[in-house]
Amino acid sequence: MESIKTKTPVYTLAEGCPYADAATAQRFSDGSPVKGLMLLQDTQLIEVLAHFSRERIPERVVHARAVGALGEFEVTHDISHLTSAKFLNGIGTKSKTLLRVSTVGPERGSAETVRDVRGWALKIFTEEGNQDFVFNDIPVFFVRDPIKFPSLNRSHKRHPATNLVDNTMFWDFHTNNQEGTHALMHLFSGRGIPKSVRYVNGYSGHTYKLTKDDGTFHYVKFHFKSNQGNTNMSPDEAARLAGADPDNHTADLYNAIADGNFPSWTLYVQAMTPQQAEHYRWNIFDMTQVWPHADFPLQPVGTLTMNKNPQNYFADIEQAAFSPSTMVPGVAPSADPIFQARMFAYPDAARYRLGVNYQQLPCNRPVAPVYNPYQRDGFATINGNYGGDPNYVRSALRPVTFGCPSSAAAAHDTWVRGTVASYTSEVTDEDFVQARMFWDNVLGRQEGQQESLVRNLAGHLGAADKLLWEPAFEMFSRVSPKLGEDLRKAVLAMV
Repeated sequence: MESIKTKTPVYTLAEGCPYADAATAQRFSDGSPVKGLMLLQDTQLIEVLAHFSRERIPERVVHARAVGALGEFEVTHDISHLTSAKFLNGIGTKSKTLLRVSTVGPERGSAETVRDVRGWALKIFTEEGNQDFVFNDIPVFFVRDPIKFPSLNRSHKRHPATNLVDNTMFWDFHTNNQEGTHALMHLFSGRGIPKSVRYVNGYSGHTYKLTKDDGTFHYVKFHFKSNQGNTNMSPDEAARLAGADPDNHTADLYNAIADGNFPSWTLYVQAMTPQQAEHYRWNIFDMTQVWPHADFPLQPVGTLTMNKNPQNYFADIEQAAFSPSTMVPGVAPSADPIFQARMFAYPDAARYRLGVNYQQLPCNRPVAPVYNPYQRDGFATINGNYGGDPNYVRSALRPVTFGCPSSAAAAHDTWVRGTVASYTSEVTDEDFVQARMFWDNVLGRQEGQQESLVRNLAGHLGAADKLLWEPAFEMFSRVSPKLGEDLRKAVLAMV
């Protein structure tokens, strides 16, 4: 008998019912080739038209434009003293991965070479469940209060009246939220436009906890460093490619993998004890601050290699959903308020975009066994829906009589003492210390980098309303009087 795999496929409806000709539609007519009424009974036609109108899911409100690939993560160094997470233990341990790198503000069809932060989202399929890392390509963020997060992103997107990206909105937000000055300097430095996603680093920004079964833990920050180098692109080259080759980054990654030139990253962690955290100069839960490597050196952990292109971009990458809340035992959140807010916001965005059962899609489905019959039903459940198993949670005070017992992970208490009150952080001189270190000790040691930052800032700020120029000059003067004065001269020279 001929194998079903070698037979010519037969067109069917989605339910499996075959139809004769995928290029025809039913009509009622007198036999004339140009006359006749279309029929609602033509299920094939109706289904094709209906699906076409629905084949685009809502694009992400941020991080819509992306490139992705599949690969694996391999442990190369022992960090069993930091965590009991199985995917991080045992030299040689390998886990399958899915990576999605994206711009933040622009829409899905935009050019990939714009000056923007890159989101760096990684899903690791481990034996204990999925581990998601939702990072950025700069180590600091623009705000530390979650209530500001939507406004931050709206100010980087389109004006509600003109529907144009608006530099005035951008600078109006940032001169009124100056804790993000350090992040702005990263964005407008030579690092703001990567050569391709193969050269993009991924930084947690957030402080995590790595935990052990005995209840001990360390605070950590994660760094994925590109083994291709952190190479960037000039604004002139980026502008040229935006018109000539707007899909440059997608093509670069796809072709590199197709040619066997697999890109890789080394994972490092910075680790801090709870005792060190209590007395550290900066609030370790403030996403606008870094931990200097001189204080907490990078410790190598493993290698991420992307070695497989998606078979279908929509199925493998566009439907992928990532959330900081998706963590395996041995990895835990900290008291970082932006972290805490994102743990709700990201799954909520996926429920809106993909449906309440988005975790069942192949690109999101874990390789570890799943059993949570109290989360079932809803739109498009595809896992059997647990049959007749109980759909309610029983009291833990009584013995389990059927079903399966719960497994409680060890709790890790983190600075929980305090009172509930309305709160917003304030900008102080301390917010400009690390930005000054970046200006003096990073950009100042690389020829032309300070001048490049000033030039990039001036080009963007100069297109904003003049009312925002002086607040911006004053903001950057708090980093360095020279930076503020150089920026002033550069902007006024454009008038």
